[in-house]
Amino acid sequence: MKVTVVGAGAVGATCADNIARKELAEEVVLLDIKEGFAEGKAIDMMQTSALLGFDSKIKGVTNDYSATAGSNVVVITSGIPRKPGMTREDLIGTNAGIVKGVTENILKHSPEAIIIVVSNPMDTMTYLALKSSGVAKNRIIGMGGALDSSRFKYYLSQALGCSPADLNAVVIGGHGDTTMIPLIKHATWNSKPVSSLLSEEQQQKVVADTMVGGATLTKLIGTSAWYAPGAAVANLVESILRDEKKLIPCCVSLEGEYGHDDVAIGVPVVLGKNGWEKIVEFELSEDEKAQFAKSVEAVKSMNSVLGEI
Repeated sequence: MKVTVVGAGAVGATCADNIARKELAEEVVLLDIKEGFAEGKAIDMMQTSALLGFDSKIKGVTNDYSATAGSNVVVITSGIPRKPGMTREDLIGTNAGIVKGVTENILKHSPEAIIIVVSNPMDTMTYLALKSSGVAKNRIIGMGGALDSSRFKYYLSQALGCSPADLNAVVIGGHGDTTMIPLIKHATWNSKPVSSLLSEEQQQKVVADTMVGGATLTKLIGTSAWYAPGAAVANLVESILRDEKKLIPCCVSLEGEYGHDDVAIGVPVVLGKNGWEKIVEFELSEDEKAQFAKSVEAVKSMNSVLGEI
């Protein structure tokens, strides 16, 4: 198995590191446009292999897409990162051109690859990758829901004083501070509804903290987060390459599911060797349906900017 990560910044490098440590692929290619940057990151990571005991090979290249040939999965993290005060929407002009170009170059050398999009604004970049490439919809996946759900579990674990690993909690909708929908009424702690354990005020705080989880980190550290995003991507890659059929919230193309179409947005999907293989429709309350419809409209509004640039 072979995985390519495009973009050797903090998120891309952390993603490659997680994939190599878990030995998800025999070869991990890290590509960047900055001369020597990916090569240096790859050498640094490879020098941990004797210490950590993994055998995956990590290769860094500068803008050489021929080195990515035959990749089973490609992760696109390229683009300018989010800075304090910036919204994900602010990134669209620059990152759209980058993601479109990367997708074209990748498919020239790996026409059967499954593509995972991380670049922001992620829902719009996932939609762009799908529409500009013309590949089957199951092969284009946006990472956002996996990350947002992990953050949701973190905040729930803090409120409950429990292990995040014992929680089932899902975030659907757009990957944005105002468009994501943490499904607090569906969340459980080993099958027990968390809504029966937390007050309404506590539940609202968990939801609010989750929705600004990315912005909180950007404010604290001065740029986008990278540890959790890198781990979230590796989780998706693992389910795909090992055909695990895990149910993970991801940004995928809807064609009538949840009552919407012509949009890529976060919903629970089954991930396996063919990419995303099935959308699982949760039974939403009327309020949750309204929130989801509002999120869809916000994402579609952002997508409309693509036609203007």
